Amino acid sequence: MEKSTIALVAHDHKKSELLEWVNTHIEIMKRCNIVATGTTGGMIADNTGLAVTRYQSGPLGGDQQIGALIAEGNLDALFFFWDPLNPAPHDPDVKALLRLCSVWNVPVACTPATADLMVTSPRFLSAEHVPHKPTY
Repeated sequence: MEKSTIALVAHDHKKSELLEWVNTHIEIMKRCNIVATGTTGGMIADNTGLAVTRYQSGPLGGDQQIGALIAEGNLDALFFFWDPLNPAPHDPDVKALLRLCSVWNVPVACTPATADLMVTSPRFLSAEHVPHKPTY
């Protein structure tokens, strides 16, 4: 069975929270192909030993690189711990990334609570779960 590809992204004030969440679910993470934006990906790889494909930092194009994976049908889920209290200069990129998840029916979690529910679902990583991909 081919591994699911998931993206891990976090704003600066949420990086430690994402790392803690990844460590809590490390056995599930080991069963995934992980992609991430630059700094977040480095932090996760360095602190967990997980293999992480790193893209550019979000503001330098990493959000768009992950968006391209979504548009091409090559991303199964996005875990994006964004910081609602500290607006970033690349907020339009963030909104575009979240919009693409809605357009292409890709599950997205923006909080640890939602992420917990996603990865503990019996359908997460199940070969029997084939999400509907819209046709436009």
